[in-house]
Amino acid sequence: MAKYIRPTLHTKFHIDFGWWNKKGQNLKIQLQSQACDDAIRRYEELGEGKTFDWVNPETGEVHQVDILWYLIHTHCSQAPDFLIGPAPLVSAIFRAFLANNNTPLTPIELSEQIQKKSPELILRTIGRHQIYQGIRPVANPV
Repeated sequence: MAKYIRPTLHTKFHIDFGWWNKKGQNLKIQLQSQACDDAIRRYEELGEGKTFDWVNPETGEVHQVDILWYLIHTHCSQAPDFLIGPAPLVSAIFRAFLANNNTPLTPIELSEQIQKKSPELILRTIGRHQIYQGIRPVANPV
């Protein structure tokens, strides 16, 4: 049985693609809700459902990711209000990971990026047993 370690302000979090698959959730729907109109238009032109290999910068794991991820990361995230615009806290955190190509971030780093809430509030939101939008602590290598 896995031991649960309580995350701290210095614990790194990321979007866990395995969580989306395990829970039978559709990551594409979540991505569409975060995409700008231009990215959606480009996505439809390129052909919905195309994927590419995304490599986790921390672990080297390779995941198949929808091309919409790439469009959000390279286009939508460049808009001035993408990270600091009006959005619920969990959505703002999810967007921060999209903008950073899912590079693991601590609650302190997330707070600096989304300029919204305190690191403590971010930790209370994403650092519990409940997992929102696949955001969870990065597994420590054994």
